[in-house]
Amino acid sequence: MAFFLAGGVSAQNKGEAVSNAKINSIVSKMTLEEKIEMLHGNALFSSAGVPRLGIPELTCDDGPLGVREEIKRFDWASANWTTDSATFLPNGSAIAATWNPVMANKYGIVIGEEANARKKDIMLAPAFNICRMPLCGRTYEYYSEDPYLNSQLAIQAVKGIQSQHVAACIKHFAANNQELNRNSVNTIVDERALREIYFPAFKAAVQQGNAYTVMSAYNKLNGYWCSENDFLLNKVLKDEWGFKGVVMSDWAGTHHTVAAANNGLDIEMGSSGAYDRWYFAKPLLAAVKAGQVSVKTIDDKVSRILWLIYHTSMSSNHPKGLIATPEHAKTAYNIAAESIVLIKNDKHLLPLKASAVKRIAVIGDNAVRTFALGGYGAGVKAKYEVTALEGIKSRFGKIASISFAQGYKANYLANNSDEQNRGYDQRDQKLIDEAVALAKTSEVAILCIGSNREYESEAHDRKSLELPFGEQALVNAVTAVNPNTIIVIMAGAPYDLNEIKKSNHAIVWSWFNGSEAGNALADVLTGAVNPSGRLPFTFPVSLKDSPAAALNTYPGEGATAEYKEGILVGYRWYDTKKIQPEFPFGYGLSYTDFSISHFSADKLNYGRNETIRAKFTIKNTGSRYGAEVVQLYVSDPVSSVLRPEKELKAFEKVFLQPGETKTVELDVKVGDLAFYDESKKSWKIEAGEFVLQLGNSSRNILKTVKIAVK
Repeated sequence: MAFFLAGGVSAQNKGEAVSNAKINSIVSKMTLEEKIEMLHGNALFSSAGVPRLGIPELTCDDGPLGVREEIKRFDWASANWTTDSATFLPNGSAIAATWNPVMANKYGIVIGEEANARKKDIMLAPAFNICRMPLCGRTYEYYSEDPYLNSQLAIQAVKGIQSQHVAACIKHFAANNQELNRNSVNTIVDERALREIYFPAFKAAVQQGNAYTVMSAYNKLNGYWCSENDFLLNKVLKDEWGFKGVVMSDWAGTHHTVAAANNGLDIEMGSSGAYDRWYFAKPLLAAVKAGQVSVKTIDDKVSRILWLIYHTSMSSNHPKGLIATPEHAKTAYNIAAESIVLIKNDKHLLPLKASAVKRIAVIGDNAVRTFALGGYGAGVKAKYEVTALEGIKSRFGKIASISFAQGYKANYLANNSDEQNRGYDQRDQKLIDEAVALAKTSEVAILCIGSNREYESEAHDRKSLELPFGEQALVNAVTAVNPNTIIVIMAGAPYDLNEIKKSNHAIVWSWFNGSEAGNALADVLTGAVNPSGRLPFTFPVSLKDSPAAALNTYPGEGATAEYKEGILVGYRWYDTKKIQPEFPFGYGLSYTDFSISHFSADKLNYGRNETIRAKFTIKNTGSRYGAEVVQLYVSDPVSSVLRPEKELKAFEKVFLQPGETKTVELDVKVGDLAFYDESKKSWKIEAGEFVLQLGNSSRNILKTVKIAVK
């Protein structure tokens, strides 16, 4: 699958390339003290330049959801600007649910343009750690459970951001897969799992996306803090992958001076206390003078920072930037519209026939809640955010009577203690009774439930998969009096939908979907948009089915979490172990139907350096324009090592008019069929039979073809 989209500014581009000689010349004019000043923060979101040489400071901004509001230079309080309202973009798992790298690229371009308008050099995005644990508080921010899907999206998000001469900061490197104990946990991960599951998206973002910055994770990996992990930062990232840019710590994620300096960290950010006392300030200067860190090491760090500056703030033809424009709103809408997943529609309640519906009950706190802000972590001071109720009123208001009932109270704050949040999961019977009364008198009830940005939050993991706030009791009560109840779930991670799946006919998954969320949702409900989102991770029937829980490796014993499942993460686990999921990876429905035929490979036998060219024909056999996400998995039935039942190796989102037919080719390099051989420290392809499996989820394989590798 090839995408030729707005690219990152490559180091090789004429006019953008900065010669080593030029950088070396600048470094040679700097004092050791000036060099050290560049290696640590000088404010909350910046690090120093060298004014006498015309080198500006580096400015950063939080940003997976959009450029955050301006805060004061030295504390987290708002700077109270009136010009920093931005576009709120759909969350990471929503972008992943589009299964469309074009959307990831457009997301990146908006982030980059808005960063420029605010004079930010580095956007701390995208975040795409693997969704190993469904309870992880940052699942909403991350992409998916699959390294290939993550890779394709990360490449394009990075290219989009950097097309605007703004650095993408890919994070968090590596194995930051839980928020509980994230500042202390030692993740024990075998090298094969690192290479096959946790590294690929970072490698792709560096080598194909040309990412300019990498953020080290908070946790330890195999005994060493990620911010001073020689294997991660020097051996793999810089030496093996050829990363030219800058490694910065997560905020307050640096622990030592000499180990961090020698093992690959370039900029220390977010530490506490006086700036000149940070690990990379006076202590680093002393370490250099004592011979514990070489001047050559310092010069390498400074050279990387200068390389970054010459590709961002000091680049030629630097764009001025734009913020919160109608075009950016349209991009937010397009991503949201492509991300919404139709999970169930067995009585064809959807799309709603506007002419037939006169009374609509909209129920649930999430119908009127906004998601740009909340919880612990970066948010966006959105210029505006269309709620579900506002979107539904804008699409149905002229033809139907629309009434609202709150249904439940979302009594949970991320910064509260467990004691302060006690009772958050209890029903509010008075609100349920009001919702039931309204649902009884309405032809259709649209029930907006799920989570919010307080409940799914950085620095916290959820305690269970249960729907919060007594929502299940609300669903049961409303469904009992109105069979035409459409469940809309706004959340960024899997939840237990077992009861809802059994008792409700229509389920729509709508994420934390940005400034235009309400309009995109309403257009899916009316059928103006045919839903084409697909789940980017597996929904387990029960938490105990998920690998980390099944093997009792979460949250870990003491300060250690051993990833005993190895490569069997996500659908690889469920499919290999024959565990039935609630909803499988890649799953989603449409308002139209598709047929797939004529699946073939261009040859029967392949050499190790060849490319498999798989072809198929797809037809829209229904009556509506729509898109199918066709997924190509590969399995290796006979192997000397454990291989997953199947692994995603290619996909394509195909848009078709009713009756339209298209022939699609998906290419897979034979080299990508390899596994990582830990004994040889290298990738290995074993000769023999492989099976190409074509489907529209990991559990719905429609066609297979056998090939052989010589």
